[in-house]
Amino acid sequence: MNGTRTPTAAPAARAPRTRRAVLKPQGVLLAVLLVAACVAPFQLVPFRVFQLTMVLVYAIAVLGLDLLVGRTGQISLGHGGFFAIGAYVAAVLLDRWDVPYPLTLPAALAVTFVLGFALGIPALRLRGLYLALVTMTIAIFLVPLLKRFESLTGGSMGLTLTKPDAPAWTGLAQDQWLYFCVLLVTGGATLAVAGLLRSRVGRALAAIRDNEAAAEVMGVRLSRYKTLAFAWSAMLAGAAGCVNTWVIAFVSPDSFTSTLSIMLLAGIVVGGLGSLYGPLLGGAFVFFMPTMSQGINQAAPGVISGLLIIVIMYVAPTGLAGLAGRASAARLARKK
Repeated sequence: MNGTRTPTAAPAARAPRTRRAVLKPQGVLLAVLLVAACVAPFQLVPFRVFQLTMVLVYAIAVLGLDLLVGRTGQISLGHGGFFAIGAYVAAVLLDRWDVPYPLTLPAALAVTFVLGFALGIPALRLRGLYLALVTMTIAIFLVPLLKRFESLTGGSMGLTLTKPDAPAWTGLAQDQWLYFCVLLVTGGATLAVAGLLRSRVGRALAAIRDNEAAAEVMGVRLSRYKTLAFAWSAMLAGAAGCVNTWVIAFVSPDSFTSTLSIMLLAGIVVGGLGSLYGPLLGGAFVFFMPTMSQGINQAAPGVISGLLIIVIMYVAPTGLAGLAGRASAARLARKK
């Protein structure tokens, strides 16, 4: 009897240890990143703090786009438009009505959620390239539209604002205060998306991405979840635009051309589709790549980003966030 029980009990005893061994490095990495993020603004000069803040801003937008593309399988080339709408909602509220900075965030979330939901309704009948072209019209037509309503948006000259100062009780400099504000928004958005993906909604989105017909047979309401995915994704892009206004303190139509939408889509490809760490890497790509290549030539950012995407798709099809997983899998294969 002991001989028959031993093979059954051994795997059960080993399973918890294997699971802890897999989960523990992820928790350690998350803790290290959190500590590094909190310490960084006290160790860097203001310009570097500003750069890190902008990486977090774009990470929020890439996180929202990844929710649509990486988690639901729908393509959008118009998220730069939602980014711009969130930025202008914050700028107009601050400039025209002197609304407190924190209240501009829920306003930007509400406006972009409604617009994203409205866009999601006609998008139900489209997919692939057709959906990408329709969404791209948002980014194309938004720039001349913003220039037209000069009395509200400032026209081609845009709106110049004042950056918020840190409260006296914090003892922080202005750049450090803005960094922690954006870090708080980024952390909240990441936790919200992580919780959403673990829920029934997340499973429904994954089913739609893998096979729409099978998902519908299983009882998933395609119209509901597709429109909500667009709304949530647009809302996160709007949140990124809002905090971008806090940091930059300036909005202009020419800052939100269709190139921004393309760069955000490239960011999720480079960072890694369907990864919670991918948006952070994608945000770094969106911010640093044009800045570093602009000095070479006016057209260099587009050329370099295209070449980089090709190289990454060849070397790391799952993006930079998937390199660690592929490396560990290769080590395990060699050991076997």
